[in-house]
Amino acid sequence: MRIANASGFYGDRLSAAREMVDGGPIDVLTGDYLAELTMLILHKARERGGPGYARTFLAQMNQVLGACQERGIRVVTNAGGLEPARLAEDLRALIAHLGLRLTVAHIEGDDLLPYLGELAANGVPFPNTDTGEPFDAAAEPVSANAYLGGWGIAAALAGGADIVVCGRVTDASLVLGPAAWWHGWTGDAWDALAGAVVAGHVIECGPQCTGGNYSFLDELPDARVPGFPIAEVAYDGSSVITKHPGTGGVVSVGTVTAQLLYEIGTPAYTNPDVTAHFDTIRLTQQAPDRVRITGVKGMTGPHKLKVALNYRGGYRNSITLGITGLDVEAKAGLAEAQIFDTLGGRGRFESVDLRLQRSDKPAEQARTSEEATAYLHITVKDKDPDKVGQAFTAAVTGLALSGYSGLHATAPPTREVEFGVYWPTLIQDRYVDHVAVLPNGERVPIRPCRRPMGQALHLNAPAPPPRFVSDGMKRLAPLGLVCGARSGDKGGNANIGLWTRDERSYAWLCETLTVDTFQKLVPESSYLRVDRFELPNLLALNFVVHGLLGEGVAASTRADPQAKGLGEFLRSRLVEVPVEFLNG
Repeated sequence: MRIANASGFYGDRLSAAREMVDGGPIDVLTGDYLAELTMLILHKARERGGPGYARTFLAQMNQVLGACQERGIRVVTNAGGLEPARLAEDLRALIAHLGLRLTVAHIEGDDLLPYLGELAANGVPFPNTDTGEPFDAAAEPVSANAYLGGWGIAAALAGGADIVVCGRVTDASLVLGPAAWWHGWTGDAWDALAGAVVAGHVIECGPQCTGGNYSFLDELPDARVPGFPIAEVAYDGSSVITKHPGTGGVVSVGTVTAQLLYEIGTPAYTNPDVTAHFDTIRLTQQAPDRVRITGVKGMTGPHKLKVALNYRGGYRNSITLGITGLDVEAKAGLAEAQIFDTLGGRGRFESVDLRLQRSDKPAEQARTSEEATAYLHITVKDKDPDKVGQAFTAAVTGLALSGYSGLHATAPPTREVEFGVYWPTLIQDRYVDHVAVLPNGERVPIRPCRRPMGQALHLNAPAPPPRFVSDGMKRLAPLGLVCGARSGDKGGNANIGLWTRDERSYAWLCETLTVDTFQKLVPESSYLRVDRFELPNLLALNFVVHGLLGEGVAASTRADPQAKGLGEFLRSRLVEVPVEFLNG
């Protein structure tokens, strides 16, 4: 079956649904709209009186529903966000307005917010999966959603739904569910299910597997925006990743590898329905823009569901000050002293973050004043909005004529804004009522499938890391001349996946890029826990930096709160590289 993706996040290309429907034959159109931050965005939208779902989905459906009915294309999406039932109703109204005959089902059970008190009273803990900290009973949650699997989607399609609206399911469930329904898989078809999870992970972020966000610019055939991907999923769970003919970008072993490494941890990639072992994946360039995925091994799911919980963190305010020319460090210190002296000291706030960004050139080398300018970023946080609101703004504004020489802000001062804190946790699947609500209103409960006792997954023992023996000279060069990188966020953690294009380069990378070397190349990770995982089948390493992003993207004060540029930063770092890798 051919499953096409038309969205990788809330705000993605609006024309993608029409491009995928009109570009060639497909069986299922999917759309992924939910990141960990999105649930908080949807909560704020609902607080303002709007819907708690991704409104752009309706605009996309208005363009393609007629064609979907005519061609028998099913639609599966997690655009339901916090209100899948409401989106399903609004979708039915749109279908009626267009005079179509499509049916809509939706999935329930992921929203745990109404039950948190009851669960806590029954002794269900919600410890932070990254830090082990217990959840603060005084915190005020605004969303709590369990990541559901794909069997509710399969049941809805089997129940006659043309469109299935989900809330928080795993991204890969948008592929696993339709594939399981289409091929008639049972819940213990572990390898097939694992293969579908891998295909789902590859296409979930749309054009990130067709050349978007890709390290090796020389491998991209043109400068056009990449087309969205298609996964052709076979009965045995193997798949081919491709795209419509004539669209931009490229589908190669490299682009698929890059996406496989995106936002992962250990090679055992857990989903509610199955754990897919990424160290068993085999990639083959079958033809231009066609990459075949085979060999994926799976085992039963973890019987625990990931829960994305967001709670009110307080209020924040930020300002960025430019510091030009001489005495940058002294000027930054003066600004800090004057601002917080006016405000009554740093201790007035729950949190103060100061970052001096030294990307300025020495004055004698700079050709413009902008090139000789550093930037001081100041962020304050507190539960009390008054502390970080007008009081903070006035203290900064008051320095306009009283501060260091050349003081200027990059933007006008702003008001305080509320921020949320992301709290990753787990819950036993028996506490979650996963239900498919069919087009006729029937409610179908979904029960997890478990591997019978005594059955175990047998994997080959991991091969030892390949040895690299240098037969030539080395010179200092950027790491990125040898490997590509893809980085991203998972709550407060960041991951960087790196891959090479041949086995000899991979052997060198394994030997060279130890955790200790990684921490030296990425100094901000030097005081944090860093895990390294080897994926020799992909010629790749994956590093997970725990706690780098603090309390998650919504609360982060980093300029790059989702660590999107962290991989490219690592590629730019200088290491001793064998000359043989630099002469190609």
